[in-house]
Amino acid sequence: MLGTIVNSIAIIIGALLGNLLKQGIPERIKETIMQGIGLAVLLIGISMALETNNVLIIILSLVIGGVVGEKLKIEEKLDTLGSWLERKAGQEKGDVAKGFVTASLVYCVGAMAIMGALESGLTGQHNTLYAKSALDGITSIIFASSMGLGVAFSSIPVFLYQGSITLGASLIKGFLNDAVVTEMTATGGLLILGIGINMLGLKKIKVGNLLPAIFAAILVTIVIDRLPI
Repeated sequence: MLGTIVNSIAIIIGALLGNLLKQGIPERIKETIMQGIGLAVLLIGISMALETNNVLIIILSLVIGGVVGEKLKIEEKLDTLGSWLERKAGQEKGDVAKGFVTASLVYCVGAMAIMGALESGLTGQHNTLYAKSALDGITSIIFASSMGLGVAFSSIPVFLYQGSITLGASLIKGFLNDAVVTEMTATGGLLILGIGINMLGLKKIKVGNLLPAIFAAILVTIVIDRLPI
C-alpha cells in the first residue's frame, strides 16, 4: 500500500500548489497547456489500446462494462459526490465537481495505475507507483490551476481504487496472467482515449459508466482463452 499512499499524497500536494498558482497563470496559457495534456492523453490511450491481442475481448468488455456502469449510474454518482464536495468546500459552482471527476478518471484509469497496483500486490515493489506519483503530482498542479481544489479530492478514489487492486491481487494471482493484464490495459487505453476526447471538448463520452469494462476484461479474457478455438 505504500506506493498508493505516496501517489495520493503527491496528488494532494500538487493540487494545493496548483490552486495557489491559479491566479498567477494566464487563462490562455492554462487553456493551451490543457489542450496539450488532452492530446498527450489521446496518444497514451491509443498506444495502450493497440496492445490488445484480441479486439473482440475489448468489444465485449466495453459492452458488458457499459451495461453495468449504466445500471449503477457511476458517472451520475461521481458527479453527485463531486457536487457534495463542492458545497462542502464552498467553491464556485462547477469547479470542484469538474476537477474531482476529471482528475479521478485520469488518475485511476491507465496502465500505470493497474500495473503499479498489481506490482505492489504481487511483488511488494512500488517502483511503478512511485513513477506514477511524480507524473500525477505534476499533472495535478496543472489541473488544479484550471479546475481548483476538486483535484485534491481525487486522491480518495485513487487510494481506494489502487489499494483495492493491490489487496485483491494476492487473492487472484492465478487469474492475473499476462493475457489478462494485456487486455485490461488495452481496455483502459480506450477509456483514456475517451478522457482525452472529453478534455478537448470534442464529444461528451460517459467514461465513468464504462469503468467496469476494465474488470469485465478479466472475465472475458479468461472465458475466451478457454474456448476450444
